[in-house]
This record gives sequence, structure tokens and C-alpha cells, in this order.
Amino acid sequence: MNFETLCEKRRSVRAYAPTSVENEKIDYILRCTALAPSAVNRQPWRFHVVTDPERLSRLAEAYDRPWFATAPCVIAAVGLHEAAWHRPSDGKDHTDIDLAIATEHLCLAAAEQGLGTCWVCNFDAPLVTRLLGLAAGEEPVALIPIGYPTDQPAEKTRKAVEEIAVYD
Repeated sequence: MNFETLCEKRRSVRAYAPTSVENEKIDYILRCTALAPSAVNRQPWRFHVVTDPERLSRLAEAYDRPWFATAPCVIAAVGLHEAAWHRPSDGKDHTDIDLAIATEHLCLAAAEQGLGTCWVCNFDAPLVTRLLGLAAGEEPVALIPIGYPTDQPAEKTRKAVEEIAVYD
């Protein structure tokens, strides 16, 4: 499939089959994620893969939505602020930017493997920090449920290229 088709295929899935995701697919997705670019190649990220049912149940406490608890795997995208590049002119921390690029690589690789994902950013970050045993300077930025979708989310209307691009 070409890249545009892959981008169209990636949707925010909110219903998962109770089928485990094969380790080979998770490994492939993580290899693709590791290829993501980052500012000055700092790669200020860590991805915690959670598949144990008890740990998934505890993690679901941080985002209390019934559909979230149906995912057989959740990958927590964690930013490492001390490892990130900071722009010299104003000190801007690029952790969130770099992590967003890597996380979208993760989501696209999952879609290519026939898996669904959803970015979840509205969660109890202190609880996730405790559950994952994160150290100071490690920030849980997104939770990505991953699994086989049980439905196909409706296509959302996207702005036309003419509305988002400016040619100078």
C-alpha cells in the first residue's frame, strides 16, 4: 500500500477484539517507531508495552472509558526531558515534538499490520507515573491502546490542502 492509503487507513479505534497482539507485530511496530527522526537525533523517548491483564486493568484506572479497557495492549509513550534537545535561542524543549513524531510512526506501523490504535492524552498522568515506576524527568505523554479493531471508525472530514497550505 502507498503512504497516502496507509494514512487514510489509520483511524482512532475505540473498540478492540479480545485477541492478543502477536509479539512479532509489536516488535515490528517498535522497530518502525525507533526509526522516527528527532531533534539532533536525541531520541528522548521510551515506550512501555503493557500486555499483562492485571497491569492493563490498573492502567485503565487512569483513563476511565469502557472501550479503553478492551485493548489487549497499551503502549505508554514516555518523554525523557533531560535527553531532549533544547533550542539554544529560547530553551524550547523538543520532547513533545519528538515523541509525537515517534508515536505517529507507531500508529502508522500498527495500521499497516492491520491493528487499530488511538492517541489518549487525557489521562491521570501521576497515576500512570506511579504504575510504570517512572523516574523524575520521565513524563507519560500518551497512552496508545493497540489491538485488532472490532469496527471501522467513520472517516472524518479533513480540510482541503488549499485550507492548510500556504505557498509563498
